[in-house]
Amino acid sequence: MKKVLLSMAAVAILALGAQEAKAQSPQRAAIGVVFDGTVGDLWGVQYKQSMGGANNGQAQIMFDDHVVAVGADYQYARPFSGTNGLGWYAGIGAQLSFIDAGDNQTWVALRPQLGLEFKIPAAPIGLHADWKPDWRLNHGNDFDASTFSFGIKYTLR
Repeated sequence: MKKVLLSMAAVAILALGAQEAKAQSPQRAAIGVVFDGTVGDLWGVQYKQSMGGANNGQAQIMFDDHVVAVGADYQYARPFSGTNGLGWYAGIGAQLSFIDAGDNQTWVALRPQLGLEFKIPAAPIGLHADWKPDWRLNHGNDFDASTFSFGIKYTLR
C-alpha cells in the first residue's frame, strides 16, 4: 500500500510540474482513461501535457488484479499534412509495475511507442492508439513487442 501511495504522489507531482510548461500546441493539456495490454489488462488514468512545439509529456497510473503500474513518457508529436486533428507520435517512457501475486515483485520497464492521435476538431475530445512494446529490465529481462494501448482524453485547455 505504501508503494501505491508513493506512486500516486509521484504522478501528481509530475502532473503539477508539467502545468508550468509553456505550451504552443492546440491540445496543451488533456486527461482521460487508458487501456494498456501490458501485465494483463491494465486500465487507468492518463494525463498529457504539451512542453512546447512538438514535445509532450505524459503520465499514467493503471490498475488490474494485483497490479499497479505507474509510467511517464516523452512523445514527439506531429500532425499529418492536410488532415484536421489527426497526427502521429513517437516516444519513449519508463514504467514501474508493482505486482502483488504472492511474491510482491516490482518490474522496471522501458516503453518505446509509436501511435496515432485524433483530436476531434469540434469537441474537446482526443483519441489515441499506439504500439507500445514492453522491455522489462529486471525479473528475467523480457521484451514483449505485442503490447498496445488506447484511450480517450478530455482536452483541458
